[in-house]
Amino acid sequence: MSIYDYDLFVIGAGSGGVRAARMSAGFGAKVAIAEDRYLGGTCVNVGCVPKKLFVYASHFTEEFENAKGFGWQPGKAEFNWQTLLDNKNREISRLNEIYGGLLDSTGVTLFDGRATVVDEHSVSVNQKTISAERILVATGGWPSVPDIPGKEHIVTSNEAFFLEKLPESIVIVGGGYIAVEFAGIFHGLGVDTTLLYRGELFLRGFDQEIREHLHAEMKKKDINILFNTNIDAIEKDGEKYNAELNSGENMSTGLIMYATGRHPKTEGLGLQAAGVELNSKGAVVVNDEYQTSVVSIYAIGDVTDRVNLTPVATAEGTVLARRLYDGQSGAVDYADIPTCVFSQPNLGTVGLTEEQARAEYSEVTIYKSTFTPMKYSLSSSDEKTFMKLIVDKQSDKVVGVHMLGPDAGEIIQGIGIAIKAGATKAQFDATIGIHPTTAEEFVTMRTPVSD
Repeated sequence: MSIYDYDLFVIGAGSGGVRAARMSAGFGAKVAIAEDRYLGGTCVNVGCVPKKLFVYASHFTEEFENAKGFGWQPGKAEFNWQTLLDNKNREISRLNEIYGGLLDSTGVTLFDGRATVVDEHSVSVNQKTISAERILVATGGWPSVPDIPGKEHIVTSNEAFFLEKLPESIVIVGGGYIAVEFAGIFHGLGVDTTLLYRGELFLRGFDQEIREHLHAEMKKKDINILFNTNIDAIEKDGEKYNAELNSGENMSTGLIMYATGRHPKTEGLGLQAAGVELNSKGAVVVNDEYQTSVVSIYAIGDVTDRVNLTPVATAEGTVLARRLYDGQSGAVDYADIPTCVFSQPNLGTVGLTEEQARAEYSEVTIYKSTFTPMKYSLSSSDEKTFMKLIVDKQSDKVVGVHMLGPDAGEIIQGIGIAIKAGATKAQFDATIGIHPTTAEEFVTMRTPVSD
């Protein structure tokens, strides 16, 4: 009989924590999990799920306009923000219940409260100390806001999903995927939108050309984008906010949102007191087996600040549960992870950027295509789709694929399988395309661009 209350105690019921908990329990371990906010974590509640719903909502203004070219004469459309919020909240509540059901059906004990680490084999939750052979930290991340005068007036993506009313205008600060996605969302919902970024071009780390093409497409939609620009201070002026820019200019707006990154949620967990090493950013340091500097304490997901994606956290939870409680070996393959930015238009990517490929291989061949998708051929839309293949010339292996256009994420998911399997350009060429589709362009690009 175990000397501990539980074999595994998980702190954080997000995607990674829930996956690890219920799989471990399925393998026969006695498992508990604690959550002090909401089941499903960031992704389900204030991340990818509600964001995707908002993206869908924001597309309809363009869809109504494009329908005219296909013979439709839509009447005057009216958008109700509260209806979207209510329906979104109902869907999130449904998902919360599903997560609770998954835990319950596998016998995981759920503690509704904040858990902190007491020592290597015990946690404290709801003023009760509980012992566990192993502890797993899966608390995710939290939005970061700079310490500037007036920071109390700033909202983050957390609050953006629960605004009491839609502002007439908004300034979004940031250059990552969250900032870019929300710029498209608010603009599509009829808000006068300005995106500020302190750098030269947003989405640092993505392929340079696809970043440039997305910038051009967003400008076509009349989203005001200011690079090399930041806010030094914010003041409230009645129902408006005045932003003092680093250029010395002032900008008045109805709302200021910051999407300037996220940090690991490790504050107040008692980790350092228990001997767990954190890096300079507050992330939990782990080895290849997700073990911290304390051998009985593990960590997965965004709290480790490595590859901060929901599917990666769930994959890590799966591997850890199998290793600890089913005797399986294996590891998460972090190479060639397909990624999508739900910008407008969508951006999908897998593998190396052109810049990375040229640094890694002696010679690469680039294939590109820019065109009007058939969906827009009868409309007044000037939106262009951009597609790009990057090939290692010596092996003919496709090492990078990038797309900007409708349904890019849906298309790149399938392409990701090919890249993971090591497909060559010759194999792409030998694949019959589905006609007429945008996706077929990936198997019909025959002429490389000049170097």
